[in-house]
Amino acid sequence: MNIPVKNNVYWVGKIDWDLRKFHGNEYSTHKGTTYNPYLIKEEKIALIDSVWTPFSKEFIANLAQETDLTQIDYIIANHAECDHSGALPELMKIIPDTPIYCSKNGVKSLKGHYHQDWNFNVVKTGDTLSLGEKELVFVEAPMLHWPDSMFCYLTKDNILFSNDAFGQHYASEYMFNDLVDQSELFNECIKYYANILTPFSSLVTKKIKEVLSFNLPLDIICTSHGVIWRNKPAQIIEKYMKWADNYQENQITIIYDTMWNSTRIMAENIAIGIQDNDNKINVKLLNLAKTDKNDVITEVFKSKAIMVGSPTINNGILVSVAGILEMIKGLKFKNKSGAAFGSYGWSGESVKIITKILKESGFDIKEDGLKMMWNPEPESIEKCIAYGKQFALSITH
Repeated sequence: MNIPVKNNVYWVGKIDWDLRKFHGNEYSTHKGTTYNPYLIKEEKIALIDSVWTPFSKEFIANLAQETDLTQIDYIIANHAECDHSGALPELMKIIPDTPIYCSKNGVKSLKGHYHQDWNFNVVKTGDTLSLGEKELVFVEAPMLHWPDSMFCYLTKDNILFSNDAFGQHYASEYMFNDLVDQSELFNECIKYYANILTPFSSLVTKKIKEVLSFNLPLDIICTSHGVIWRNKPAQIIEKYMKWADNYQENQITIIYDTMWNSTRIMAENIAIGIQDNDNKINVKLLNLAKTDKNDVITEVFKSKAIMVGSPTINNGILVSVAGILEMIKGLKFKNKSGAAFGSYGWSGESVKIITKILKESGFDIKEDGLKMMWNPEPESIEKCIAYGKQFALSITH
């Protein structure tokens, strides 16, 4: 299936309805995804990216229905990750001398993946490639989200091929932003930003400002995953600028795991204490044993503060809590507060461990951690409620 985008530009990708895990097991794709290469058929024919490796043969057969493969003049590799470049080895067997345009780091990445010395042509920001009456303008975008990443822009059609920026893992037969469920779309957009682009927020802001400074008219944003932004494409740019600016909503997220329900009881009563204040703070309570980790990260991204709970086990914390804390540390969240809590039987190190990791991750620790022995009794439950109330007050005053 090929989909016209505008004039002589076609989507020639693959909708992956069944995908539920991406980047190995690191990213959940509840709504599937798409791989979005594009074919431009002007006086010269250019192919922008390809698809993930398992769909190589299907992609090439589909592409051959749209154009004679030997007539492809240029291949643009905006990004070397296998979900963008995976069909290149099969395609290059057919057209081995076709020039591939990519960033300097793109050459390194593609050679690293496929160990082939193809006809690489290095481009940098401001370089152009003539397709006849129209040109492709290249814009390097290192660390959004790989060192090799770049965008390209098609003049006269006013299309930005934005690589991984502005995308989302979202499978839909409609493929355009104005035709899909808006709530689903933006939920997947913020999840994508929170889990993938958060560490690079300063670069996101810088790159968007740079692209806007070129004063190029923008009619369409063609992403590498998910839907194409053809209706008011500036709206997703505005979202990115907002998300990149130490984004937070009026929300506290409590994340925890539990062994024999003691830490769960603490978490639930801390939540009651937060809600007991007249501060209209939203509270999300997430059991790490039952909640998808990427959905947890999305809620952390949206929050002004988090509270993390674990019982003590073997003088440490539960693996699920350690895992989410490692993700949080790597994502380098800014301008957020944190606190720890947990139950224990005899040693009680969990709260100290969690507090240390939150500090190392850049969280402002507002309150000393709360730890309780064994199963909370009525007096301990009151302490949990008071702890939640005090924490909420500490981040609103």
